[in-house]
Amino acid sequence: MKYAFEWNEFADQPHNVGPRSERTRHHFKHWPTYLSLAAADLRYGIPGLRLYRRYRKKMFRERVFLSPDAFAVSVSPPLPPAAEKTGEVVELLKAAGVRETLVRIPSWERDRLDAYEKFARLLHGRGFGLTIALLQRRQDVFEEAAWANFLEDVVARLSPICPYFEVGHAWNRTKWGVWDYTEYLKLARPAVPLREKYGIKLIGPAVIDFEFHLYPPTLSRLPFDKITSLLYVDRVGAPENAQFGWTTAMKVALFKAVADSSAGRECDCWISEVNWPLQGTGPFSPASGTPNVTEDEQADYLVRYYLLCLASGLIERVFWWQLVSPGYGLVDSRRAPWRKRPGYFAFQTMAGIIGGSTYVGKVEPAASAGGEVFLFEKQGRDIAACWTNGVPFEHEFSRSVERILDRDGKDLAARRRIKIEGSPKYVFFKA
Repeated sequence: MKYAFEWNEFADQPHNVGPRSERTRHHFKHWPTYLSLAAADLRYGIPGLRLYRRYRKKMFRERVFLSPDAFAVSVSPPLPPAAEKTGEVVELLKAAGVRETLVRIPSWERDRLDAYEKFARLLHGRGFGLTIALLQRRQDVFEEAAWANFLEDVVARLSPICPYFEVGHAWNRTKWGVWDYTEYLKLARPAVPLREKYGIKLIGPAVIDFEFHLYPPTLSRLPFDKITSLLYVDRVGAPENAQFGWTTAMKVALFKAVADSSAGRECDCWISEVNWPLQGTGPFSPASGTPNVTEDEQADYLVRYYLLCLASGLIERVFWWQLVSPGYGLVDSRRAPWRKRPGYFAFQTMAGIIGGSTYVGKVEPAASAGGEVFLFEKQGRDIAACWTNGVPFEHEFSRSVERILDRDGKDLAARRRIKIEGSPKYVFFKA
């Protein structure tokens, strides 16, 4: 390892310290791995495309229960000088209606494992479910014994309170230290015997973005209990926008199809990380340019992304990254007191209304006008969630309306005819 690891503490991601020339030499040197990658994609990818067509036909056409656990949020222990904010973090999670959390533990912070364990036990003690994401750096690829010891140390400490461990993170980006899929296999394999030894569930492979060609060569070799994707769509703006012709809904169907085909079984699929970075946050934003949106746009997209993914029936759980962060979090921590952003209230309202409901179908006339009206049942109540990615339009419901809430939970005038806009609304019908 010639290049020292450098962490960007503002954006919570590494700097890409390995020069392009070095990465290019690596790829040429290891060209046979790309042949094996292509072979795996041909073997498993073609059946996956057949499954994709089946999933596309059935998504949004079947009843789907949306567990409250599906609306999950990642959270980090506050660091000095904000360490005393730990209690506030927990209360923010509770107030938002969060039940499942994800905590990242980086391999380069082994000296802080006591602090991570204390934070995890606090969350567990307050009733939150836990998933631990185990983060790697390039040094871990070469220091195999140290990496294996890190895995076992974390699992041994936290397995009594945490059932799920995600092995590796965004490894298809070289700044995260892994330069081809065979290196990821080396990192993930030491975790496999820990499943039986500690009675845990392994989740992965934590591929970031729309790069599902990496699933066949990893899932055919690794026995993950849940299949995860860090499915960002922020570079095309709204979740309904297409990237190379693929919308979020289409990507979700392909993700599920390729996962099932590669693993040789029907898999439970999670999105273990997503967000939209925010305009005006400077170095705290993990991206520059187009992906950055306003706080209101982020809140709108958050709700629409969760509902599209979960109502599809193909995604079991979605984690927002993360609760507190200046550049993209639901809470802005740059000044005291911390400020809840629109995304926080949007998540709180969505989780409270839709969590524990059953998706029952769509209003097709609204879809033909360029909007979405998703219908849900919950505790004997009929509810609609409405939005559009296009020009706002008027829609009249055929049923009497009892109450309408905006995206953030504020009451609006209850009437049958409403204006459907980019900001989601919730309509409660009279019994």
